[in-house]
Amino acid sequence: MSQRFEVINPATPPPVWASLRNEAEAAAKKEPALASLLNAVVLSHANLGDALSYQLARKLGDQELRAMSLRELAAAAYAADPRLVDVAEADLQAVFERDPACKGYVQPFLFFKGFQALQSQRVAHWLWNQGRETIALFLQSRMSEVFQVDIHPATRIGAGVFIDHGTGIVIGETAVIGDEVSMLQGVTLGGTGKERGDRHPKIGRGVLLGANATVLGNITVGDYAKIASGSVVLKPVPAGCTAAGVPARLTNCPTCEEPARSMDHTLAEEVYDYVI
Repeated sequence: MSQRFEVINPATPPPVWASLRNEAEAAAKKEPALASLLNAVVLSHANLGDALSYQLARKLGDQELRAMSLRELAAAAYAADPRLVDVAEADLQAVFERDPACKGYVQPFLFFKGFQALQSQRVAHWLWNQGRETIALFLQSRMSEVFQVDIHPATRIGAGVFIDHGTGIVIGETAVIGDEVSMLQGVTLGGTGKERGDRHPKIGRGVLLGANATVLGNITVGDYAKIASGSVVLKPVPAGCTAAGVPARLTNCPTCEEPARSMDHTLAEEVYDYVI
């Protein structure tokens, strides 16, 4: 009987979990003082979901909700909905691909609060959808305290999302964020204060939200649009356009290709003479 061998294409990168483990092993050898941490958070686990549930519990557990109980909550979410782990993997890849300061997967997994806050919200969102609103809101509160990122557990967030730095981000209950979005610190997706019900922004696929950008009300930011840092957006932004200023105006349509991936924060010189 002939033996079959799997042919591995050397140009194909290894899976995220395998890369994360390899990086953790190398880091443990290089920094023995952190070997215990790396073993506890990464190397002692069989898969990404197990490691992530441990990491979130380690970060968010407190006197009211002990780390072990929180770990069980996260593990239950991942077991019931394995797509949560797939989405976390896509989020890790997004950080690695878009953040020039990121050298691998260990950095965001261990240290980047934007990634950790996002995974916390995803677990809280699962709990919210199970009708467990009180404990979901508890996780929101802990996430805000620990990471300075405040995202309502009802917020719907797509895959491959990159939250850079994260400090000061506030996202409301009825906001929707599409796949492959990137946002920097201080972003607010909020209401106008005079609406009820569906009152928060809908952010399309591949949108780039610059630092301290504010989008208010039940309005749509179209796919692959860009909101410049410090802008205040009160009206819809067409797909592929850039909005900048207070109040925001369109500066170029179309904007750069896939701004959330390129993380291109530059603006065109041409500014339209109407407010969006």
